[in-house]
Amino acid sequence: MRDFKKYFPIAEAIAKLLYPFAEVVLHDIKKNQIVKIFNNFTQRQVGDSSCIDDIKSKGFEKGLDIHGPFIQKNFYGHDVKYTTSVLRNDDGKAIGLMCINFNIERVQHIQNVFNLFLETTADSSNLDELFNDDWENRINIFVQRFRKERNCAFSKLTTQERMQLVHLLHEAGAFRATNAVNYTAKILGVSRATIYNHLNTMEMNKPET
Repeated sequence: MRDFKKYFPIAEAIAKLLYPFAEVVLHDIKKNQIVKIFNNFTQRQVGDSSCIDDIKSKGFEKGLDIHGPFIQKNFYGHDVKYTTSVLRNDDGKAIGLMCINFNIERVQHIQNVFNLFLETTADSSNLDELFNDDWENRINIFVQRFRKERNCAFSKLTTQERMQLVHLLHEAGAFRATNAVNYTAKILGVSRATIYNHLNTMEMNKPET
């Protein structure tokens, strides 16, 4: 036990970092039994057999310090991804193993939940009709792109740049939607009157046909 105590803080730290997904088990190779378990979820106990049938065949004495990762089923039938590190004494002799068992079943469940949220509707034709005039989103994309091209906040746009943006929005048909002027004014931090003035200026400057 004395040789293993120096590994306890390391094993416990790993278990705490990866809690509740990981279990860390320390094995005594000589006694072929479990020395310590942190965050136990495999229903084993200290003193239980490590179930290592042939120590030499595992390569623990051949300088191989890391084994895995592998995947197996645990007590509950869950998928567990695990890796094994060989613990050595000051002379370099293998005395034990530290196994980190990561319950990927729980992670897979979380992934499935996110997939459900991110899943799109198989037939989106009705949605296309419903959001055909999603002008708020289109205005957001348009003005953000305009701002990024100039690498400045909306409050830093010059009057000429703001007029140019309003002109581009007008050409894109953004102001056909009800309340689009109010929405654009809110984004740019100006009044409705300012947007209308820009629009009026555009009409006045439009060449006669």
